[in-house]
Amino acid sequence: MRFLITGADGQLGFELQRTAPSYAEVVALDVAELDVTDRAAVQYVLAAHTPAVVFNAAAYTAVDRAESESESAFAVNAEGARHIAQSVADFGLRVVHVSTDFVFDGESARPYLPSDEPRPIGVYGRSKLAGEQAVLSIAGARAAVVRTAWLYSSHGANFVKTMLRLLAERDVVRVVADQVGTPTWAASLARALWAIAARPKLHGIFHWTDAGVASWYDFAVAIAEEASALGLLEHAAPVLPIRTEDYPTPARRPAYSVLDKTASWATLGVQPRHWRDQLRTMLKEMKTDAPKADVMAPPCAEAP
Repeated sequence: MRFLITGADGQLGFELQRTAPSYAEVVALDVAELDVTDRAAVQYVLAAHTPAVVFNAAAYTAVDRAESESESAFAVNAEGARHIAQSVADFGLRVVHVSTDFVFDGESARPYLPSDEPRPIGVYGRSKLAGEQAVLSIAGARAAVVRTAWLYSSHGANFVKTMLRLLAERDVVRVVADQVGTPTWAASLARALWAIAARPKLHGIFHWTDAGVASWYDFAVAIAEEASALGLLEHAAPVLPIRTEDYPTPARRPAYSVLDKTASWATLGVQPRHWRDQLRTMLKEMKTDAPKADVMAPPCAEAP
């Protein structure tokens, strides 16, 4: 059975390839091979490969830059998703589309259900919501939208790898402590997406992250402790908590973006693993594989 992955060079695209089941014939395309903003290119590629399922992992994820580059964000996250959905509908395929916790405003007093009304507070969230809506309205029962949060991997640029660099380089690292969510290993999400793809009747909106809750500060402290225990850090700078207002960014971020995964876990029959356990597993892989350090500054960490 053939599966097509868009955004194959990203951390999720990488993990989707790495965790692919033995029965899967994978066609993995990065942006140079398939630009989802090009409607004709999407139509051509899907007609040429005729996959049973398209994993749409292509995304514009620069949250702060999206505030000044809204056209680019919407081109990829909204129009790109629309192009995928239109071709999926035309050819009778399925799509598993990846979305985000940023479709919510962060003002909830409990974890967000898939049925809760989205209220994005920034351009990135609005563009991802528009993509969700396009996919669901066009592809209908052939579409599964999976919202996730705080993704990291040994591949690509992400908070974990940035923190490892800052912890090694700085005397102290300050991290926001009043934004709460759930760190999610991209490999965990990838396995969930494969499980959804294996069930042809599944459609609608699903939430998926690892188990547990943390602030960015909690996450940073855990990275320091786990990496030190594994010998990935000879010396870890102390991590100090700060408030969101102490670290202003162009884009507002949800203060609380915990997703309720109860229904997804039950549907897929998965026993969830705590985010810190997943972090430890990923760091062990990093130590073994020693991948290239490709990092960027996170939106919620500061080093003096």
